[in-house]
Formats: sequence, structure tokens, C-alpha cells
Amino acid sequence: MAEATTEAARWSRLSMRSRLLLGILLPVGVLVAINTVSLYREALGAVDTAYDRTLLASAKAIGELLGVASTPQGPRLLASVPYSALEAFESGNSTRLYFKVIGFQGEMVSGYDDLPAWHGKLPDRSKYAALVDFYDDFYRGEPVRMAVLLQPVAGEAGIGQATIQVAETLDLRHALARQVLLDTLWRQATMLAVIAGVVWLVVQRSTRPVRALSELIEAREADDLSPIPAPGLPTELQPLIAATNEALTRQARLLEHQKRFVRDASHQLRTPLAVLKVQVQSARQGDVEPMQALAEIDTTVARATQVANQMLALAKAEQMRQQGAQSDAAMPLQDWSEVTRAVALDLAPLIVQQGLDFDIDTEPATIASHEWALRELTRNLLHNAILHTPAGGSLRIQLALLGRWARLTIADSGPGLSPAQQARLFLPFASGDSQSGSGLGLAICHALVMSLGGRIELCNRVDGEAGGHGIAGLDALVDLPLS
Repeated sequence: MAEATTEAARWSRLSMRSRLLLGILLPVGVLVAINTVSLYREALGAVDTAYDRTLLASAKAIGELLGVASTPQGPRLLASVPYSALEAFESGNSTRLYFKVIGFQGEMVSGYDDLPAWHGKLPDRSKYAALVDFYDDFYRGEPVRMAVLLQPVAGEAGIGQATIQVAETLDLRHALARQVLLDTLWRQATMLAVIAGVVWLVVQRSTRPVRALSELIEAREADDLSPIPAPGLPTELQPLIAATNEALTRQARLLEHQKRFVRDASHQLRTPLAVLKVQVQSARQGDVEPMQALAEIDTTVARATQVANQMLALAKAEQMRQQGAQSDAAMPLQDWSEVTRAVALDLAPLIVQQGLDFDIDTEPATIASHEWALRELTRNLLHNAILHTPAGGSLRIQLALLGRWARLTIADSGPGLSPAQQARLFLPFASGDSQSGSGLGLAICHALVMSLGGRIELCNRVDGEAGGHGIAGLDALVDLPLS
């Protein structure tokens, strides 16, 4: 297991060019090696066949010199074979031929008496037009190739079958085999070198766009998030470039949002901090009464705390929005009706303080979301509605099911939205009243709704009793998909 992990690590460290070269040249090298062995064996077979034919010819030449003599015991084989008769079949000084002739009764007639006797049998099928058997043996301590020919011999004294053995040393055969092997290896090595050169050139040209792309990305500035140009790149790289450009676009949007958020947040916090510093200096100098100074400082600190908390909530909501909608399996399930009633209970003191005519009607609605997201969404909308509803006005909350959606409606009886406010709706720090809030509440709501795959709309409610021209209040409508 450890060795396999090590090999995988080594392979992962290789470049694409090295992987392509190894992936192509290794199989080609194996095939060339197999082909070399096959060619060598075929060449050896052809060499053996050629020399075996010469060996058979020498045995037949000896057979032509045999005769039959008449004896009281019957026909007897006669052989007068000078060694010079075999010189024509010797291939150079490195090859020696030995022969042995066996008579009709198995007696030694001529040749080398110590030549090993034949104890084999004729092959069932032979490619030669003769009763011959070829095999490898040893004679006088060196390997030889043996041919045994069963030769019929006829004469006036009778007829019989002689056994002729001819042995040849293998020096020349081995030398020729080595030469064949060297020639084969040389040709195969040349072919492999040509293939390797062609493959290397093709891989170099094929990976050139990858290297050019790498150099282009490396030369970019650290803050350059513009799309990467991809003219003339291979088709295989187009999905990578498209995915990279999409990621760069998302990063650019996120970076721009962060820059805008930091800029706006610093501006919003700078004002209460500056006011706080002036209030502290005034209190120290005795310009205002201590209790009044503490009250003013408390109000400024509360406002700065609210802005900071809302900025953190907006940042978290924007993070969820950038990550995109998540599946039901990845998020817990929440009952929106329970969250809505809990938020209304938390804000009940404000409702009582305003003396509002409050009504709430909810149905169970299961939403895939974190509880803090639903609570923050509902709390911001309801808090805005309470702040903008005049004392003694009406405020209604309704949570109903519409098919596969859950709709939350928060209807107040406030002044509604002006055209200027409608134009900047859901933008951070776009509050129409600097004394009532920081302008982050609706931006937080919008980001949360988008992250949950829903819809949000704020629209003025027309007063039907006033001829359809007066504004009776504002309806905040939020649709979220049911789990």
C-alpha cells in the first residue's frame, strides 16, 4: 500500500509533457521489444532450416557412396566414404562435420565410432522428402546439430536400410545468430528513436498552448481579475478557461462588494465615532449636564452598535449569497411560522409602545435555512414596519402557503415609499430617514432572500376609499421555496 502511494505521488509530480511521453513511449517500447524477440526467433528458425538442409544434403551425399556386398550371413553394407566428401558441405574453418554409418544389422560401417548413437524416432510429419530426424546433442564436449537419415541401399547382393548420422558444430550458427540479433536490434533501436523523436515533437507542439497559458497567467498582476483571453487554444482547454473565467468573475464581484462594503462601513462608523468624541470632550469641559451628556453618549453608542451588528449580518448574508443556493440536505429545516411568532414576541414591547393594532396569522411552513437567517430576515422587516407605522396605526403579519412557496406579508399603515426610495431600494445605507436606521436592514433582507432562492418585494398599498390615489401603507412580500 505504501509503495503504491509513493508511486502515485511520483506520478503526480510529473509534468503533463512527461506523462504524455511516458504514456506513449513505454507501450511503444514494449511492443518494439516483443517485435524484436519475435523477429529474432523467426530469423533463427530460418537459419536452422537453411543449415539443416545443408546437413541433410551431406547425409544424402554419403548415402550415394554406399553399396551392398554378398556374405555368407547375407547382404552386408559397404561404405567407402573419405572425409573429403564432406568438405564441400563445411561452411568455413569454424565448422566441423562428423559422420557415422550404421549397417543393416546395426554394425558400425564407417565414420566416427564414438559419435552418440541415435535413440529417437522419425517425426510424424516432415517438411523434407526423406526419412530424416534433426536434433541437438553434444559430441566431444561441444554442442552439435545432428541429422539422422535412414537411407535404403540396393545392390545385386540384396537390399537393406542404412542409418547415416551427420553432426555439425554450432559455431557458425551461433555467429550468424548473433549477427541476426545485432541487425535486428539496430533496426528496432533506430525505429524506436525515430518514433521517440516524432512523439517528442508532437507533444512539444501539443503542450505549447498550455505553457503559453501558464506564462500568461503568471505575468498577470495580482489584482487583475479580468477574463483570460483564449484565442486559438485547443478544444480540451476551453472548459478549463471557461471555468477559470467564471471563477475570476465571481472573485471580482466579491472583491468589488468587499471594497464597497468597507468603504461604506467606514463612512457610516466614522460619523458616530466622531460625534462620540465631540460628546466626550463636551462632557469633560462641562458644556452640558452630566446626565444629558451620558444620555447623548448612550444614544451614539447604541447607534454605532446597531450599525456594527447590521454590517456583520450583511456580510454573513452576502457570503451566503455568493455561495449560491444550497440543497435541502445541506441545510437544516425550520418552521418559519414558529420563527415569525418568536420574532413578533421579541418586538412586542415596541408594538405596545406604539399602541398599534397588531394582528398575526401564520401557517406551518418548513423552509431549508439556518434559523438565524429566517430570524434576521423577519426581524428586520417587522422592525422597519413598526418604526414607520404611526402611533395607533395597524400592523398585520400573515404567513400563507402558495403552492410550493411560503409567502410572508407584513402590512403596515405607514407613509409607504417615495419614488427616490424605490429607486434605491435594497441598496446598503439607503435609509430615507437618518434618524430611524442605518439603511442596512433591507439590504440584509435582500441578500438573505437571494441566498435562500426566494423573492422579495416592497410595494405601496393603495387606499381604495380615497379613489385609488392615496397610500394606505406598505406591504413587504417575501416568497421562499418550501422544503
